[in-house]
Amino acid sequence: MNDAPARIKGRGAASNPVGRFESTRAEREDDGWWQEFEAPRPGTTVVDEQARSIISRNDSPDIPFDQSINPYRGCEHGCIYCYARPTHEYLNLSSGLDFETRLTAKSNAAEVLRRELAKPGYVVSPINLGASTDPYQPIERRHAITRQVIEVLARANHPLTIVTKNALVLRDLDLLLPMAHAGLAQVFISVTTLDNVLASRLEPRASAPHARLRAVAELAAAGVPVGVFVAPVIPALTDSDMEGVMEAAREAGATTISYTLVRLPHQVAPLFREWLDVHFPQRASHVMSLIQQMRGGRDNDPRFGSRMKGEGLFADLLKRRFELTRKRLGFASREERVELRCDLFQPPRAPSPQADLFS
Repeated sequence: MNDAPARIKGRGAASNPVGRFESTRAEREDDGWWQEFEAPRPGTTVVDEQARSIISRNDSPDIPFDQSINPYRGCEHGCIYCYARPTHEYLNLSSGLDFETRLTAKSNAAEVLRRELAKPGYVVSPINLGASTDPYQPIERRHAITRQVIEVLARANHPLTIVTKNALVLRDLDLLLPMAHAGLAQVFISVTTLDNVLASRLEPRASAPHARLRAVAELAAAGVPVGVFVAPVIPALTDSDMEGVMEAAREAGATTISYTLVRLPHQVAPLFREWLDVHFPQRASHVMSLIQQMRGGRDNDPRFGSRMKGEGLFADLLKRRFELTRKRLGFASREERVELRCDLFQPPRAPSPQADLFS
């Protein structure tokens, strides 16, 4: 019997490892019967969550926003490298297949957001959509929670940034364009590689690279400030594409560009190793060796200041390549980037029993 992990079509992870908070473990048992059929492909299930709060806050010095909203838990895109996978373990679910197949939709997100924005002590700063789950993952077509959230922000003149790997963002151009004209919205599209085959393995249910670049072009042509994240950069796998992605992004109309190095916290590291064994077995050890060289000899380095870009000779080389290409192509520097306006905010009216009588 072959116990080696096998590729599951349309999914990033090849297994469902037990979470680090679980007290029990399940192991596969060989009953002696050889089976010629493949294991069934896991489908996607979505459960409803009535969120009690919706705005998450952080004080990380290497993240350019301090407020974010995640309309969903888990992400159907199935990006194998996703640093947010371990968050599923807080739900007693796996960071593997569960993260991309057992999803949660916060159906009351817009209602809760209105309530939080209406609080007297609320302090305005740009809200990011896309911190721990892609706001335009496939289930958004049906649930439209991201659109409902944007509608609330638009009515309140609240600044917004979006990070996504999905061209579905174009659906909401009717909302984003007037916000952008008022200095309230900016969109960032993540493009990991221009190689469609590689992208389909790394990010099986995200939009294809050319579709993302088309989204960049359409957003830019409409007048929405748009940037591209070359993220994540994976040594010996996607790093050779860095300059090509940057050139394609500039040609499409992106005005800002940035990159991050692949991050492998907690169970993401063994999941990524397993993925390498499935898709690139001859290159696996070399890829991990280079990652460890940039992570102080470990699979992951969570320290602020180094977790996004890494350290060491290879990391320094990536930084130099990026900066040379950024300057050559005329991308904005950090100091020249768009600053969203916070002075136009108009808080929603707080709900009251009296108002409800006449609604």
